[in-house]
Amino acid sequence: MNRHYIIPIFVPHFGCPHACVFCNQKRITGLSTNVTPSDVEKTIEEHLATFKPHSFIEVAFYGGSFTAIDLEIQKKLLEVPFNYKKSGKIDNIRLSTRPDAIDKTILDNLKEYSVDTIELGVQSLDNRVLSVSGRGHSAEDVYKAANLIKEYGFKLGLQMMIGLPEDDLDKDLYTCKEFIKLRPSCVRVYPTLVIKDTFLEKLYLMGKYKPLSLDEAVEISSLLLMLFNLENIEVIRMGLQPTDNIQLGKDVVAGPFHPSFRQLVESNVFKLLFEYFLKHHNIFTEGKILIIEANNKKISAISGQKSCNIEYFYKKHGFKKIKIYSRDLDFNVVNIIIDEDSYRLDIKSLIRAYLVENLIID
Repeated sequence: MNRHYIIPIFVPHFGCPHACVFCNQKRITGLSTNVTPSDVEKTIEEHLATFKPHSFIEVAFYGGSFTAIDLEIQKKLLEVPFNYKKSGKIDNIRLSTRPDAIDKTILDNLKEYSVDTIELGVQSLDNRVLSVSGRGHSAEDVYKAANLIKEYGFKLGLQMMIGLPEDDLDKDLYTCKEFIKLRPSCVRVYPTLVIKDTFLEKLYLMGKYKPLSLDEAVEISSLLLMLFNLENIEVIRMGLQPTDNIQLGKDVVAGPFHPSFRQLVESNVFKLLFEYFLKHHNIFTEGKILIIEANNKKISAISGQKSCNIEYFYKKHGFKKIKIYSRDLDFNVVNIIIDEDSYRLDIKSLIRAYLVENLIID
């Protein structure tokens, strides 16, 4: 399989007409200057020099609301990756923007410059959450933009945040299920962090905002990941990308930050499903040997970060020994062997059963 490389072009707060309570793009991206076409070209060249041949290469405009930038500036910035794409040096162009910065004129322009994927920073589909978060758009704007993007033939990406002011689990689940109805190509899930020099920091310091704990964020994100996996919607990121400044004690004042947040979520999902499996099979585990066989890509999630799942299974269920083996299995299949008894688990079926029992889906 060819490697997939992303060349990130950050356009911090460039074009964004609103100041969301959680946002300080200069701190999030680590950049504070406007981006020029020469900057874009330089960034692309620097990255191309490090990539292995025959790789899939994507240029992605991140940070600000790209399509809220003046149309002529958009064209100048897009022309650079467009030329690289025409010459075959890159394969895809991706950008992120706001739902209320999408219309036919904008999409016509993006088509002209061969953009492939448009990601919408939605954050929530609850209008009250959107309002108190200072988003400046409604849920209806999201549906209109998403449907128009798909009508034009672009790949649609959707981004959501959990733990925003006045948010809760029910609202997160609602947003997730509405995302699924829109059938995006991919989604991102970000727990809300309190970043320096934001209005959310002021609310936090005044005691008017309480961020999610790390455990709460992991539990909520676990349900969201299961829902998206069940519907074959790719979750391409969970948690904000760590940088030199995006760390607790630096620009992150408070909130559920963890450099390996996704691994925590994936590990928790396996723990929940394994507990469900043991409960419904009424399996006695004390003093027995547990063998788990899975696709190599699932091994770290099964073990947990720093083998936390293994330690949990030992302590909770009293296994005598636990072994995990990489096998040539389908990604959604896990073999469980407890002494002489063997079980072949279909992960998606297990997810569905878990979500039904916990009243997350019908």
